[in-house]
Amino acid sequence: MRHFDDASAGGGNDNQAGALRAPTAIVIGTGFGGLAAAIRLSVKGYRVQMLEKLDAPGGRAYVHKQDGFTFDAGPTIITLPHLIGELFELCGQNMKDHVDLRLMSPFYRIRFDDGTHFDYSNNDDEMLDQIARISPEDVDGFKRLMTASEKCFQLGFVELGMVPFETVGDVVKAMPNLIRMKAWRTIYQLVASHIKHPKLRIVMSFHPLLIGGNPYSVTCVYALIHSLERRWGVHSAMGGTGAIVNALVKLLEGRNVPIRYNAPVTQIRVSDGKAQGVELASGEYLPADIVVSNGDAAWTYRNLIAPAHRKHWTDQRIARGRYSSGLFVWYFGTNRRYEDVPHHMMVLGPRYKGLLQDIFKKHTLSEDFSLYLYRPTATDPSLAPDGCDSFYVLSVVPNLTSETDWPAVTESYKNAIATALEESVLPNLRAHVVSSKVTTPQDFQDRLWSYKGAGFGLEPILVQSAFFRPHNRSEDVDGLFMVGASSQPGAGVPSVLMSAKMLEQVVPDVKLHV
Repeated sequence: MRHFDDASAGGGNDNQAGALRAPTAIVIGTGFGGLAAAIRLSVKGYRVQMLEKLDAPGGRAYVHKQDGFTFDAGPTIITLPHLIGELFELCGQNMKDHVDLRLMSPFYRIRFDDGTHFDYSNNDDEMLDQIARISPEDVDGFKRLMTASEKCFQLGFVELGMVPFETVGDVVKAMPNLIRMKAWRTIYQLVASHIKHPKLRIVMSFHPLLIGGNPYSVTCVYALIHSLERRWGVHSAMGGTGAIVNALVKLLEGRNVPIRYNAPVTQIRVSDGKAQGVELASGEYLPADIVVSNGDAAWTYRNLIAPAHRKHWTDQRIARGRYSSGLFVWYFGTNRRYEDVPHHMMVLGPRYKGLLQDIFKKHTLSEDFSLYLYRPTATDPSLAPDGCDSFYVLSVVPNLTSETDWPAVTESYKNAIATALEESVLPNLRAHVVSSKVTTPQDFQDRLWSYKGAGFGLEPILVQSAFFRPHNRSEDVDGLFMVGASSQPGAGVPSVLMSAKMLEQVVPDVKLHV
């Protein structure tokens, strides 16, 4: 049995003789949520240890390095950089001394199937000019939509964003805000009430797809993303998103918080209704006063906690949930540069609503697709060898509910994507690919332990948000807490960082004990 060494974990609050010690916290997973939670808990006074299933930090923000190329595995868009900055400030440091964030311009290029494109940014003049060229009658509608977005930002983000919805009373208190936002509407319905042109409706409603949600189902509260991006911009890190992960790991090293890699947790032990510690795949048991899971919440409840200890998150309740989409990601490096391709680009296919119905409603893998193309070497050439480009292309696909045999179709699906890219923005692509790697929903389940291979836990529809999403303080087990995309408040790097900040409101205060 391994216990925490008095000098091994963060907090620095043990008495001289060692007679009293701070409570211990085990954090499962080193994604953004886990790293942020570990920093905040160590500052709060806990002695923290992190456990990671993989061989390196990051979780969904893992970094693949091969053939001289650096590939960010997951999140690539930073929209509220001050949430990262807070973690450095808590440790008495300045983020700018450790992380170099660059403002994107434009934020995204949305390329339509007919070859035209729209550059989305927070420059109002440029946005209005583009809207006027496509549909002059939608200029005023765009202004009204931005007013509605600002309303959602104030009511949903400023006033409710940091509320850990734990009781029905919390929901009742929030109802006036939800009513004022008409939160029962979908984001597409909100957009369509102001914007008429189909191209512009896509431009203004696609954001939920980046967190696994269907714009035709996700609550219009997510319109606040427009305001977030207009206020704080869209940033990318030099060195890739992994550079942020590495900087947070160094913060933890400075606080003497150890991280054990290749240490998958296979059980959270519970006694008398309280988490007592964790058991590793090796059989090793680590006791703790509290346990924080940055793993997928559905997987955590279903696979790490015995059914006898789960009255709320039963197997049946978990199975009944509507889960976010799966993700097919092809990472590739080319021996030439494609200078016309910006950092972030959406390469849309011929269908929008029909494709989304196939993904989210019918759970079938379509022959067509819309793609997110990420070219970080547009900003940071060091992520590839000289004269080369590093890419990933992401296709939103059904989760494993579709029963797609991914090992059987991966190569043909990747080739179909390569053909689409060659015919649109990356001419003669296959002749220049010199490094390649693919991740499918099957990998999300097998490697990342994501239930049904879903990329972001429960889909963020209204009845699976706030109070109805897995709570930061477990509804079933005392001393167990949840952070990350699959818990409150939801998916996306800002929400994940907020989940760790919300943890401070629900974890017990530190009391030294023998």
